[in-house]
Amino acid sequence: MNAKARLSLLFIAFALLLPGIWSLAHALPPFGFPTELYGQAVNDIVPGLRHVANMITAVNFDVRGIDTVGEEMMLVGAVTGTVMLLRGSRGEDASDRADQKRGRPVIARSDAVVLMSRLSASIVMMFGIYIVAQGTETPGGGFQAGVLCATSFILIYLGDGYAGWRRLIPSPVMAFLEGTGGFVFVAAAAFPLFLGKAALENIIPTSDFRSMISGGMMILGNFAVTVAVAGSFGALMVEFMEETREPSEDDPAEGDGDEVDETQ
Repeated sequence: MNAKARLSLLFIAFALLLPGIWSLAHALPPFGFPTELYGQAVNDIVPGLRHVANMITAVNFDVRGIDTVGEEMMLVGAVTGTVMLLRGSRGEDASDRADQKRGRPVIARSDAVVLMSRLSASIVMMFGIYIVAQGTETPGGGFQAGVLCATSFILIYLGDGYAGWRRLIPSPVMAFLEGTGGFVFVAAAAFPLFLGKAALENIIPTSDFRSMISGGMMILGNFAVTVAVAGSFGALMVEFMEETREPSEDDPAEGDGDEVDETQ
């Protein structure tokens, strides 16, 4: 099929879908309209059942938690597909040296940059752990915490360079975190079924209202999503960085590992 035919099909599909899109847009409530029925029901029921204050986390990991399980599996599937596509073009090689354009000057990182990057990475990682630990009581949750933890990986790269980053963030570890987080979340959803209960139904004792451990199963789901998201983004970073490698036969990067330039 040529480009003209594909473009024609695109316009035909758009013309067929336009009436439905128009009808759905007009059926939406006005901007700012309070949809208080569902929200009020959650606000009335969940605090007494789970003793938590963050109703968004309660919806994501309890009231409609099965939807979040599906979303998490979509993330894992998307990252797995991306990794397979990228590795399919370059193979399983995973050097600890990125490609360097010939003739391009390499400026060594100063000690101040290295120190600040390492300190910033530690602070961001701790903040991510704090966000997931308090996810049932304050704004935040598993996905946000996972993104923060993955951001600390980037800061490590900025300070220690590609080779040091690859030694600290190995690809198998990222794959393990991604798979383990997804598995634990699915197991947390499925285990109550073996007890004759609903999926994701709480089977862990809750504590006092607004206590850090008062969310029951929500806490386990939160941490599992954090691990899976951090591993997923870390795996993507590794693969995208590896795509910069274009080794040749006379490339010094293919030589002794001791010659690796830490400034890459």
